[in-house]
Amino acid sequence: MPVTNTEPGAARTEATRLLCAGVYLDSDFRRRVIEELVQHEERPIALSLGIDALPVLAHALRARRKEAETALMLLGIWAVFITLWIAGVGSDHALPLPGWLAYAVVCLILGGVRAGTGLGVAVFTLDRTMVKQATRGRLQMLLPLVPFVVALVYWVAALWALFSGADAWTGVVFPLLLVVPVWAYRADVTAIMRHELGSAAYPGTRRERLPHRYRRIGEAIDREQYASLTIYDPFRPFIGAGKPYAEQWSLVMELKKRKNAEPETGAGPLTGREVIDLIKPQLEALRTSAAATSRDRLRELEVEEFVYLPTGVARWKVAYDQPTVRRHLDEAVGEGGEARRHFLRIRIGTWDEQVVVSVLVRVHTQGGMLVLEVVPHVLTPVRLEFRAVDVIEGRGDGDVLRDTVRGLLAAPTANFAAATSLVRTAVSEFRTWLANPRHALPDGPATSVRELGSPADLSVFQDMDVKRYVRTVQDRIASGVREALRAKNYETGDFEQQIITVSGGGVFIGAMSGGAVATGEQASATHREGGK
Repeated sequence: MPVTNTEPGAARTEATRLLCAGVYLDSDFRRRVIEELVQHEERPIALSLGIDALPVLAHALRARRKEAETALMLLGIWAVFITLWIAGVGSDHALPLPGWLAYAVVCLILGGVRAGTGLGVAVFTLDRTMVKQATRGRLQMLLPLVPFVVALVYWVAALWALFSGADAWTGVVFPLLLVVPVWAYRADVTAIMRHELGSAAYPGTRRERLPHRYRRIGEAIDREQYASLTIYDPFRPFIGAGKPYAEQWSLVMELKKRKNAEPETGAGPLTGREVIDLIKPQLEALRTSAAATSRDRLRELEVEEFVYLPTGVARWKVAYDQPTVRRHLDEAVGEGGEARRHFLRIRIGTWDEQVVVSVLVRVHTQGGMLVLEVVPHVLTPVRLEFRAVDVIEGRGDGDVLRDTVRGLLAAPTANFAAATSLVRTAVSEFRTWLANPRHALPDGPATSVRELGSPADLSVFQDMDVKRYVRTVQDRIASGVREALRAKNYETGDFEQQIITVSGGGVFIGAMSGGAVATGEQASATHREGGK
């Protein structure tokens, strides 16, 4: 039996590109990516569906380092001017506060306003075109004016004092010097967005590498994210597949041989492997029919078997070699145990891998019973605000004047964001060192990189497509199970009845002569002989 294990880096998709850009635009998203993959090194990575998680982590660590470097440069400038003020140089007597202290108040106000709106405090994001407004109503109209008004009041006061002959030069020079590190950081990130993460450049760039100290984590990610074996926590199943879509099937029926069947027909009991082997061709046929008749995404449908193993063994001791994985697949199929679970996963990536549909199928036939479990999941698109990378790419190079003005406007909030980022980085590094997560108790993944970067909702058209794909796959699953029952000479009437009920909410009616059927809440029906 072949064991699928996609080559690392193969998923250089649109979703991967946007997630890589997102770590520069959203500090909370970046923090959670690093927290899950680095601070909780004891957790194996969740299955990566339609993305490559390693480049996302590489860019997250890179963005964090660059922000920390910017914060240290800003801290140095602050330290110099505070020292000069203590020494009595440039005391700014004409201003109510020293220049550095007045500007600190401005930074705190603007940073607090931004954080209060839920927009995050990443150093790069100040442009309203780059972020999703989190406020509503009149507050949404008024809050964007606060930074402008506060900055205007400060600059009017500082310039008035300076041109009035007061010794207020620090109130002007100090903020301008703080713009330099912010402008350099923004220019660096802009270059990354254009030349590495741009829609035209990204497919041809080389796969990113992690810093040397994180190489062990990178090797683990490459082993785990596309493997046919994954570790799970019983209280957090199906991490990485997204959110459940509709209700899962759970079908249980007794296997009964058909009456008047020839003894030699369908000899031997039905096994889970036989059911799976008959479902797979039904699904794979969708690829051929879709490729021949349309540009439907069913052409790229993926069918793969994989095994869930419960936590209990340290991450570094789990074997992902081909013989071990194949042994688990062979032994777990048809197994009705509670711990190790075999699934057939059908994956459809649509909307440029922005929407990923996964239908998980488990079959076992022990004790003269057929148990079929079908669990659909969907990954929603990457967050819309991460598409700001395309806005930056579209601006092109040679926009120095506008970039300089943006850096000037971004400086107050960027100072607040850089300070916050530096503190968070220091706390994160200390906590990771103190916890030594590599030797922590074994655990399963708590979330996935893809899920962290996705909102809760689908558009109307996306939901229509998901519904169509799920129903198509469910129909093929039912056909495969029906063929397996017929091949082994089992009755199919009970199966067909249950399938109709659970998949469509309808009512199955076999052969009947006289009678009545009612469906719906509080419905009733009466049959009277002879039309009375």
